[in-house]
Amino acid sequence: MSSSAAVAPTLRKTALHALHRRLGAKMVEFGGWEMPVEYSGICAEHLAVRTGVGLFDVSHMGEIQFRGRGSLAAVQAVSMNDAEKLSTGQAHYSALLTPQGTFIDDILVHKLGDNDYLMVVNAGTRERDFKWIRSQVGAFPGVHISDYTDYYTQLAIQGPCALETLAKLTKTDLRGIKNYWFAWGTVAEIPNVLIARTGYTGEDGFEIYIPSDEATSVRAWEALSEAGAEFGLLPCGLGARNTLRLEAGMALYGHEISEEINVFEAGLERYCKLEKGNFLGSAALQQFHMHGTLTRRLKGLEMIERGIARDGYRVFSLSGEQIGQITSGSPAPFLGKNIALALLPPSLAAGAEVAVEVRGNRVKAKVVPTPFYRRPKAQP
Repeated sequence: MSSSAAVAPTLRKTALHALHRRLGAKMVEFGGWEMPVEYSGICAEHLAVRTGVGLFDVSHMGEIQFRGRGSLAAVQAVSMNDAEKLSTGQAHYSALLTPQGTFIDDILVHKLGDNDYLMVVNAGTRERDFKWIRSQVGAFPGVHISDYTDYYTQLAIQGPCALETLAKLTKTDLRGIKNYWFAWGTVAEIPNVLIARTGYTGEDGFEIYIPSDEATSVRAWEALSEAGAEFGLLPCGLGARNTLRLEAGMALYGHEISEEINVFEAGLERYCKLEKGNFLGSAALQQFHMHGTLTRRLKGLEMIERGIARDGYRVFSLSGEQIGQITSGSPAPFLGKNIALALLPPSLAAGAEVAVEVRGNRVKAKVVPTPFYRRPKAQP
């Protein structure tokens, strides 16, 4: 029997889905997945990461592997950073770009070996990213490109006590792993775990990649929870992940970066290596760099008057002219302020005052440097 009623798509679930339910997590749809948005509350989880340690299930992220003698050439052609400069065991931030120099997605690239690269992509764009990559470089000689998302559970251990927490469960020298480097080790008696010193919170921390079966995933989660208990570890959801990355001034796809925003507008040109040679989007960016006029650029805002600048709210000059739009905005639990990122005229300097339209009212804000939060330097 046919029906004209739309059938809701089935949401994907990570191997820890049942555990999240048992922990009382509030679950939401995100990027085609049913994911925990919060457990004990966004503010409490945010502060746990800033002051102790938090544990995130980020298994919804996508993992795409490039293998073979042509893998470096394929990665170089499809991403904006210079993967040729990576050493084995090193990772960097990069992006997949359109021919116009705007964003398909932002990514992390890990060099597993001379002919082996792991690209971590966002959940909501994973299938599109994979198809895009295959369409652009799938015919390159000597490269095999595979989507291994379903094979990994990815856990993020973030905060000033992340190292002490994870160190209880592995003999791997965690202090020897520099920021944006990784190693292989046994964690909670699980062998061959990729341990990366990366994260999306502005804090020190690690992201570990383990087999995606439920028993192994639950064992790792529970072992980490027990190891971090003395440091006040809290399970954390997507809500705290968002407020943490905003405090740290990190971009979110669909907000600070998109197919309508180019690399210079997003302020991410330091990761875009035009000097490495041709790659997808490089010609347009080279032209823009030489002859284009930047009419908007991502900037930080701190609210002066009472009000929260939410995504999509309009920004005005104090004389009443609309000059931009909020890309992300929320309270900053650790800073105790309301903050936002916005696309604004490049000429606006730190300290300049603007007005954000909040529920029909113009609320004053000032331009401030980003990141809003920078973690304290580690003591020697």
